[in-house]
Amino acid sequence: MSKVFPRVGRRRALQGTAVGVVALGLLLWWLLPLGEKPPSGTIVFSTGTSRGVYQEYGERLRTELGKDMPGLRVKLLSSAGSQENVQRVATGQADFTIAAADAVATYKLRHGSGADRLRGVARLYDDYVHLIVPRGSDVRSVADLRHKRVATGLPDSGVRLIADRVLRAAGIDPRRDISAVADGIDIGPARLQEGKIDAFFWSGGLPTKGLVALAKKGAFRFVPIDGSLVTELHTEGAGAGYYRAANIPESAYPNAQQGVQVPTIAVSNLLVTRTDMDPRLTEWVTRTVIKSRDGIGNHVHPAQLVDLRTAIYTDPLPLQEGARRYYRSMKP
Repeated sequence: MSKVFPRVGRRRALQGTAVGVVALGLLLWWLLPLGEKPPSGTIVFSTGTSRGVYQEYGERLRTELGKDMPGLRVKLLSSAGSQENVQRVATGQADFTIAAADAVATYKLRHGSGADRLRGVARLYDDYVHLIVPRGSDVRSVADLRHKRVATGLPDSGVRLIADRVLRAAGIDPRRDISAVADGIDIGPARLQEGKIDAFFWSGGLPTKGLVALAKKGAFRFVPIDGSLVTELHTEGAGAGYYRAANIPESAYPNAQQGVQVPTIAVSNLLVTRTDMDPRLTEWVTRTVIKSRDGIGNHVHPAQLVDLRTAIYTDPLPLQEGARRYYRSMKP
């Protein structure tokens, strides 16, 4: 015999469905402007080197942008790092990028082409300077790098900018007192392990995946960068004021650090665009950056630190109009 359901059951089911639809609608209203057609077209995003945080973050962000704006094509361009990224956006070769605040400030102070067009979208997370040597190395301080083979990063990278400054603050001329090698995160760790270089500078979020495998082997250790060097760096001007004393927490690379924090230098990363970028598109991009924090952060650990409360602080750049619109819309 077929079972006959009472009418009240069907009514309750319909009511439950309606409640679910309303809840979903409210959620979508918060995540995306209700009834507004997403922007479309093509944008170029300049990232970084392979195995670096910029590259991975860019790839993950492209996926999230595709969910919110299916008609938007995001073309990723690999780069040497912050210095090249800033120059690309300022001159129109790219539309968005990630760059460290010191590199942005340096480009502006040097009156780089298009510097006045640069604008901030969001403060993302901090980069930490890693100075890495083999576990058995006799290098105990930055000053001990004299006459060593040191990888200071690619010529247009943020690593090169900060490594040269750190060396000078320690009394070392990067051009004469060391054998400088232009290795990045893509090949530097392997060359260190092979004994082809004596030390390796890197500046990136914690942890950087390009170092995790080597750290698990316990094949290297960190050289501390003393806080006194930060004070010395600040006397240089030219963007060095954006450095702050910090510690790499013992949990970042447990096998390499063996429960010990490492004194170092940190600098904030910014999402950057230009004044002429469509404000509506920039507003949507800003929204995606904020709401995708946890999703991206599950894969790119530093992205977990993206925070609506601090994202608006994009010094030395003023906010782009579209980003400003988004932050204003989120005020209670």
